[in-house]
Amino acid sequence: MSKLSIIIPVFNERATLPAVLDRVAALAVSAEILVIDNVSTDGTREWLLEQTARPGLQVILQEVNRGKGHSVRRGIAAARGEWLVIQDADLEYRPEELLDLLAVAEAGHDAVFGSRLLRDPPPVPWHHALGRDFLNLVFRLLYRARVTDVATCYKLIRTTVAQGLRLTSLGFDLDYELACRLRRAGVEIVEVPITYLPRTIAEGKKLRWTDGFRALRAVLRYRCDGSSGGVGSGLGG
Repeated sequence: MSKLSIIIPVFNERATLPAVLDRVAALAVSAEILVIDNVSTDGTREWLLEQTARPGLQVILQEVNRGKGHSVRRGIAAARGEWLVIQDADLEYRPEELLDLLAVAEAGHDAVFGSRLLRDPPPVPWHHALGRDFLNLVFRLLYRARVTDVATCYKLIRTTVAQGLRLTSLGFDLDYELACRLRRAGVEIVEVPITYLPRTIAEGKKLRWTDGFRALRAVLRYRCDGSSGGVGSGLGG
């Protein structure tokens, strides 16, 4: 069994994916790399088909673009490592810092998030920061969690715990559903500071302002849906 399953959802990331794959493959940990292509049209899909002989790499080709959340869920279902983590296919995050999250997890935690806000917060437009801080506050209040960055991509979770969550989101709101389901299941979330280099829409950023409303709906919905998420019972931590 690999120590870590690295789930990389991909949509039109031909320019950055090769560097990301090289960096995660170079990590000093036994890892499987699961790349789920969401029907890319920029050459990513064709390039991935040329990489299938790479050691530890598994390529999953979606037949229909169902959204990032669906791709992540397929990766979670296919994961066979002791731990799993989500890695974006761009260069906003530093894969080398995944080892920091893993070290904290192995010290006795089932869920470790990489927080982009525990170091110097990245420069973002004021309205983005306002929405982000509001969503973090609502999550902390409703789920009794000391989490500073719910939307972070870097969520490292024990694989058996992640696979026991009843996840349903198809889009970017899966970031919030994962956190909500973990807390509903009584799983404590701890954080590790990470580096974040945000890109612009012109550079390929796919989040839009409407995703903020979907995130808020997810935070409210999963607090009130009567389901604990499939692991444990009730809020804990």
